[in-house]
Amino acid sequence: MNGWQGKILHIDLTTKKHSIQTPCLEIYKKYIGGRGLAGYYLRNFVKESPCSARMPLLFFTGPLVDTPSPASGRMTVMSRSPLTGTVCDTSVGGRLGVQIKRAGYDGIVVTGKNPQLCGICICDSKVEIVEASSLKAKEISDVMSVLVEKGSSVAIVGPAAEAGVLFSCISIDGHFFSGRGGLGLVMASKNLKYLKVGGTSKTTVYSKDELNLAREEILRLTAASPILTGSFGISNYGTPALYDLMHTRRMMPTSNFKATYFKSAPAMNAWQYKQKYQPKKKGCFGCHILCKKQAQDRRLIPEFETMSHFSALIDNTDLDVVVEANRICNETGMDTISAAATLACYAEISRIKLTPPKIIKLLSDIAYSRDEGQYLKLGSYRYAESKGCVHLSMTVKKQELPAYDPRGALGMALAYAVSTRGGCHLRAYPISHEILRKPVATDRFTFSGKARIIKIGEDLNAVVDSLTACKFLFFAASLEEYSRAFYGVTAVKTSAQDLLKAGERIFYNERLMNAACGFGSRDDDLPPRFFSQAGSSGESITVNPINREEFLTARRAYYKIRGLDREGMPLRQKCGELGIEWINF
Repeated sequence: MNGWQGKILHIDLTTKKHSIQTPCLEIYKKYIGGRGLAGYYLRNFVKESPCSARMPLLFFTGPLVDTPSPASGRMTVMSRSPLTGTVCDTSVGGRLGVQIKRAGYDGIVVTGKNPQLCGICICDSKVEIVEASSLKAKEISDVMSVLVEKGSSVAIVGPAAEAGVLFSCISIDGHFFSGRGGLGLVMASKNLKYLKVGGTSKTTVYSKDELNLAREEILRLTAASPILTGSFGISNYGTPALYDLMHTRRMMPTSNFKATYFKSAPAMNAWQYKQKYQPKKKGCFGCHILCKKQAQDRRLIPEFETMSHFSALIDNTDLDVVVEANRICNETGMDTISAAATLACYAEISRIKLTPPKIIKLLSDIAYSRDEGQYLKLGSYRYAESKGCVHLSMTVKKQELPAYDPRGALGMALAYAVSTRGGCHLRAYPISHEILRKPVATDRFTFSGKARIIKIGEDLNAVVDSLTACKFLFFAASLEEYSRAFYGVTAVKTSAQDLLKAGERIFYNERLMNAACGFGSRDDDLPPRFFSQAGSSGESITVNPINREEFLTARRAYYKIRGLDREGMPLRQKCGELGIEWINF
């Protein structure tokens, strides 16, 4: 094959055996790789308990990984979420995807449970399961100092996963994070501390000339994009470039989403971090945007969602506390969005002001399951439920919402509700057109047309996560350019519409797996606060509560366009049209 390696590595930690599977080309064409192919391998196990020995943890690459295609260093980690119970995948950077490809595999499927803490070491065809008890409860940087080796990449869980934090994450190479949904806990439940991969082979490309033409076009388009490479764009300021946009549009979640305007935002924005920390650029393998920023002392500058939630959402005005909170989450292995949102929920329920020392102590207590952290480690939904205040948990399908208030962008409201992995901005990312005005501007205060836009956005991002590529590049490039790159790599002649149809198949398969786990229309909803309370209006911007009837009408339209029944459940006929094998539910 070109692009694909044609092999899937299966590792059973219970039996300590491994095997190799060779999927046929038709499977690759249907599911592409990354998120799509991982979903294909998850479907037979999706009804298993998220942290059972039988539940697989999947590390999958795409055909563009380890090729000159721009921003092709990403990969997918997937399983069933212990936080939500839904299908859960994350697109993550670093070099792990590249090393998996160079070791000769398109994906790694890990099942079983080792009797003691262990690590998996892969070097080309050599696969070892090694004892790792000396690394128990060690933080990410401590494990990295032991394992780091040129020509290899490492996925690690920190003490938070070992302590049972439902929103624990997996660290890739110490700087990139498979964050949402608690995949770190899935890995820790297998007594797996780390996965280390190195390889020496190269990914073959069908036509370097064809790929280079596509690459040049993508680079030209991104160079002309103010959002990506402009003086105030993502390349210069990272994702925190969005901070001022959310502030000025009065959709910055504040005080646990009670408000949508944070008056201290001008003192907490990306420019302030740049002045104080003088960060350097970092990024994923093969990326020219370099959106990550690292301070002079090597601490990571927070991403936008982290920056927003550890400031506005918890009413904190100390930059150093935001950076330290980010460091604690990164070192212990916790998703920053869920961690901050859980603190915000706790503060509203307990009516306690979160001072800087209190923020730092609570985060540490959560990571090590101490004191109040024993309860907060379960996430805001379960904590609020235990206090009889479930309505104060700002979640969808028990996953905490990121830093875009849905009252300020109704496409975002619908996208949150119907996301297959719970409260998530990246499934459809309507912020692209509602706020950034790309590819076309839409009215953010209406549901009109949003059902179809959300469906197309979901299909597009399913393709992006399967190739794999970076969503940011699609502020400038499109599937037209990437279909050409796909052909140049794989020799599979494919149009943009063909890829979009594959994206529809990938997303519908996830919807089918969720239905098999009991999810339906009752779960495709928002917290009641957004329907009953207005946001923070001002400066000629009115932020009204979401009209519930209009929301339900838009959701019904989405179900129809997506090919679901009136209760949001998949249809056998639609599965047949897409070539998806049915799962009973």
